[in-house]
Amino acid sequence: MHDTLPFLNQREFPKIKRDNLHTLQINIGLKCNQQCFHCHVNSSPKRKEKMSDDTIEAVKSFLTRKNIETLDITGGAPELHPEFKSLVRYARKNGIHVIDRCNLTILEEPGMEYLAQFLAENEVEVIASLPCYELENVDKQRGDGVFEKSIKGLKQLNSVGYGYANTKQTLNLVFNPQGAVLPPAQDGLKRAYKKELLDRYGIEFNQLFTLCNMPINRFGSMLVSNNQLDDYMSILMNSHRNENLESVMCRNLISVDWQGYVYDCDFNQMLNLNLNDNEKQVHLSELIDSDVDGDEIAVRDHCYGCTAGQGSSCGGALTA
Repeated sequence: MHDTLPFLNQREFPKIKRDNLHTLQINIGLKCNQQCFHCHVNSSPKRKEKMSDDTIEAVKSFLTRKNIETLDITGGAPELHPEFKSLVRYARKNGIHVIDRCNLTILEEPGMEYLAQFLAENEVEVIASLPCYELENVDKQRGDGVFEKSIKGLKQLNSVGYGYANTKQTLNLVFNPQGAVLPPAQDGLKRAYKKELLDRYGIEFNQLFTLCNMPINRFGSMLVSNNQLDDYMSILMNSHRNENLESVMCRNLISVDWQGYVYDCDFNQMLNLNLNDNEKQVHLSELIDSDVDGDEIAVRDHCYGCTAGQGSSCGGALTA
């Protein structure tokens, strides 16, 4: 897909280097029970790629030998991987914080009846995509029936303690715009989400993260098809704020694909931009005895999606 997007070359985006590595993000597999048009991973129910047992073991070794603080598990729907539970248990046993990037509807799938309680017992932080509190907008973006299942999933999580203040079960929601626009201010949108979800459905959550849609893969193809690519890139580049460079996620994170190869971030992974712009792919097992702090990060024009406006990261907006 990246070959069809002409802006993805190294031009003006500022050079940045990694600070202290404390988060390992892994894409454990590409199979998903959904197929969202904005998905930069191109996940779907038909995908079969998943992380091997050997690579899972490399992840475990890296976590403990590199003193990683946070394991961020994504996919696909990461919960569909057969080793999801064992990996979570291993990380928690070693005092590592775990994030599950959950699409919410997975909680309603047959065979997943255990999931909410399992996540709660292991104090896994759940970051869940909910692009709107309106049924029509969510189903338009993610498919018919997704909103109803998402609400049921949120209620499941609330029932086991997620989403309330002063608990160890953290539930954060993620907002993506419907199209080729920047997300609105995070704080104001959070207040609207809080009010509407509580008033309409009795649902509680902790934080709302606003993320830009990245102009790559499935969303990038949509932009090209609608002749919106140049306009969207202009929005991102003209909204760039240098202060966001200090907090972009790649400065404290590396991203690992289902085969075990390492990238500077999840978006670079989808574009096959190797770690530090190396000519060859680097496997996680090769980094166990290496130090990546201070290394230069591979950047391209899509990186403006993380520095535009309030900025975007796996933890939401970067600045007020």
